[in-house]
Amino acid sequence: MLQDRPYMRDSNERRRTSVLTWLISSIVAAYLMQSALVRVSAAGAGLVNALALSTAGLRAGHLWTLLTYGFLHDTGNLLQVIAYLLAIYFAGRELLPMLGARRFLAFYASSLVAGGLFWSALHWGRPAVAYGSSAGAAALVVLFACFFPNRETTQLLFFLPISFKPKHLAYLLLAFDLCGLVFYEIMGAASPFGASAHSVRLGGMAAGWLYYRYIHDSNWGFSRERAGVELPRWMKHRSPAKAIALPPPNPVLSTGHSGHLRAEVDRILDKINSDGFGSLSADEKRVLDEARDLIGRR
Repeated sequence: MLQDRPYMRDSNERRRTSVLTWLISSIVAAYLMQSALVRVSAAGAGLVNALALSTAGLRAGHLWTLLTYGFLHDTGNLLQVIAYLLAIYFAGRELLPMLGARRFLAFYASSLVAGGLFWSALHWGRPAVAYGSSAGAAALVVLFACFFPNRETTQLLFFLPISFKPKHLAYLLLAFDLCGLVFYEIMGAASPFGASAHSVRLGGMAAGWLYYRYIHDSNWGFSRERAGVELPRWMKHRSPAKAIALPPPNPVLSTGHSGHLRAEVDRILDKINSDGFGSLSADEKRVLDEARDLIGRR
C-alpha cells in the first residue's frame, strides 16, 4: 500500500528532476544561447524572428510563437530575467506538488498562450514583437495568491527583509499593469517598464485566476468557494439572486473491507502521482487518513 510507493519511502534514492527545474533550466539555456548569438553573429536576429511573437508571424501561420516567445528575453536586461526566474521558482515550488507535473506544465503553457493572444489582439494592426516569460511568471504569482492569499511571506529586497501577503502583491501587479496598459500601451506610447509587457502579463494573470476559479477543482457550478484574489466589485456583473439547487453529497467511499481499502488507496495514490494532491476530493483525503491511521496501529 503506502510503503509500496517509491515516493512514500524514506530513503536516499535519487529522485527524478522536477519539471520546474527543467523549465527554469530551459529558460536559462535559451537566454544564454540568445545572448551568445546576438553578440557573435547575425544568427541572433534570425532566432528572434523565428521564435518571438509578432503579428506578422501569426498572420503567416507561425502559431508556435505563442509558446516559444516565452523562452526569449531582452539580452540587455539581465535583472528582468532574474526577476522572472525568481517568481517562477518561488511560486512554482509551492504549486507543483498541488497541480502535479502534467497539469503544471499545461497551466504554464496555457498562460503563455493567453498572454500572447491578449497582446496580439491589441497589436494586430501594428508591426510589433513580444518576447519574455512574464506571462508565465505572472500567472504563477496570481495562482499562488489565490491558493494562499493571506500567507505571510518575507523576501529580501536589496538586502532588506520585506514582509507582504500574496494577495497584496497580486493586487499591486494588477494595478501596475492596468495603468501601463491604459496610459502607455493602448496609446501607442513607449512605456518605461517595457512597451509590450503589460498586456502579456495581464493575459497571464487572467489565465491564473480563471484556472483557479473554474478548472482546478473541475467544478463548473456556481456554489464553489470564491478565490482569495477576486475581481473588483465594480467589474462584477450584478444579477438578482436565484435559488441554487445543491447537488447531492458524494457517496461515502466503501472502505470496510481491507481489500477494498487497499484498492482504493492505490487508486488515490495513482491520482496524486498524475494530477497532484490538490485534485483529491474530501472523501479521498479521508480514506488516506484512515489508511495512515491503520498502518500506524500495526
